Amino acid sequence: MIAELTIKNFAIIESLSVSFDKGLTVLTGETGAGKSIIIDAIHLLAGGRGSHEFVRFGEKRAELEGLFLLEDEQHPAYKVCQELGIDIEDEMVVLRREIHVTGKSVCRVNGKLVTIALLREVGQTLVDIHGQHEHQELMDPDLHFSLLDQFGGVAVQKELQEYRNIYSSFKDVEKRLLELTENEQKVAHRLDLLQFQAEEINNAQLTINEEDDLMEERNKISNFERLYQSLNNCYHAMHGEQKGLDWVGQAMSESEGLEEIDKNLKDVYEIISNSYYQLEELSYRIRDEIDQLEFDPNRLDFIEGRLNEIKQLKRKYGSSVAEILEYGAKIEEELETLQNRDSHIHQLQESLESLKQDLVLEAKSLTDARRKASEKLMKSIHKELKDLYLEKAIFDVNMDVKKEKASGDVMFGKNGVDVVEFYLTTNPGEPLKPMAKVASGGELSRIMLALKSIFSRHQGITSIIFDEVDTGVSGRVAQAIAEKIYQVSVDSQVLCISHLPQVAAMSDTHLFISKEVSGERTKTKVRGLDQDEKVREIGRMISGVEITSLTKEHARELLQIAGNIKQG
Repeated sequence: MIAELTIKNFAIIESLSVSFDKGLTVLTGETGAGKSIIIDAIHLLAGGRGSHEFVRFGEKRAELEGLFLLEDEQHPAYKVCQELGIDIEDEMVVLRREIHVTGKSVCRVNGKLVTIALLREVGQTLVDIHGQHEHQELMDPDLHFSLLDQFGGVAVQKELQEYRNIYSSFKDVEKRLLELTENEQKVAHRLDLLQFQAEEINNAQLTINEEDDLMEERNKISNFERLYQSLNNCYHAMHGEQKGLDWVGQAMSESEGLEEIDKNLKDVYEIISNSYYQLEELSYRIRDEIDQLEFDPNRLDFIEGRLNEIKQLKRKYGSSVAEILEYGAKIEEELETLQNRDSHIHQLQESLESLKQDLVLEAKSLTDARRKASEKLMKSIHKELKDLYLEKAIFDVNMDVKKEKASGDVMFGKNGVDVVEFYLTTNPGEPLKPMAKVASGGELSRIMLALKSIFSRHQGITSIIFDEVDTGVSGRVAQAIAEKIYQVSVDSQVLCISHLPQVAAMSDTHLFISKEVSGERTKTKVRGLDQDEKVREIGRMISGVEITSLTKEHARELLQIAGNIKQG
């Protein structure tokens, strides 16, 4: 759920901080007070398209920030944030967006900078906004199959995963077969290229650690004079009359027998004698190193040439010798395939045919699972529509098989072979038509609520926002819509902008939006209403400007009815 929203310098809002609770929160107020501006702010915070025109006049930027609480460990936001490398701590997600007058947007999720596209990915798992006149997700045929799959639950998801496993293998074999059956000229060119590359890599006779060894040897030869001088000076500093080993040897002689005088000096002789023999052994090693030193300019030229050869190969085939050798092994395998092309084509064709048969069976199982889910969905939707006084409406899940236009062959896709679209008719005797082409106005509100009542339980969205979706309805339909919106809020937090007193009466929290002029500037304010204020506001919604004792009584009656419905 969205727990808190902070808005600064956004449209006519100078500074506003609103806290939200669980259940149904209704936002009411006079037209133009700024109700939709708050929803616009949430929409932009969730990754909606913004504009510099949203920045309050005279300010440099607008700031939006929202705190979302995730009470379910399986919430889809966890998976999305994990994929984006965003940590979620204490079950909280903070979205922040700044919109500058230059048009630039700066977006953050839990403090991490993200693009608007990534902000939208996270935001779509947290907020679902529905307005009377905007494009509805539930009206989009391209998304109907995914909604059906969500409703189908584990049964459909299991079949879908099994189908996708076979489909992935099928597409892999199909791709390899296509590469082998391309025109002869292209295959010949590819064969020539691979033979040249394989020959170049094989002739180089690379070894795994060769480059590191050559660079070490080059460094040694390049610094030969310094190395020789230092080792020579080191050796002569230790060997010779009055040199290092002489003095350490003398110290060893002087320290011998000291323990007989002072037991505490027992280790002095041992330490000095050990040091003497270690230094003596080291001096012999240094002498051997000096004897083995040899400056070979030809060897240096060879090393430079070899390193340059490796560098050129790295530019073509990989960033390291290991990657070059790995690439060489890969093209050797491809070479073998191309050189024995006919036999490989035959094997792939047999494999593809076998996978296709499996794919057909899996696609049928997936289609059967979807048909069973669609039957349950239709029953559930009809019940919801009946509750909303659309008992004559008929809802249907139209399923067909996707086929190639030219050949008529079945088209296999990653989601199966099914084309799913919701069909509807609201008037008896009228044929079923695609849902997006049938409903309008008040009917659209009810149909959308019926669908949302079903799908909100399967989508895992934290907050659902209805922006004046009850426009164009009244009477018993208005009461039915109010009850349906409340039912949705049982499973998901709902924020609702409404002009219907019936909806306001069903609210768990009632926020009143108003605007005032201060210093020749307009400001929007939000405050929660207590019971008496709620009665007065519902009375205003019933009668308009003048609030009489009768309208207050009517408001109390609506609240009493709402209370009884909630208890029931």
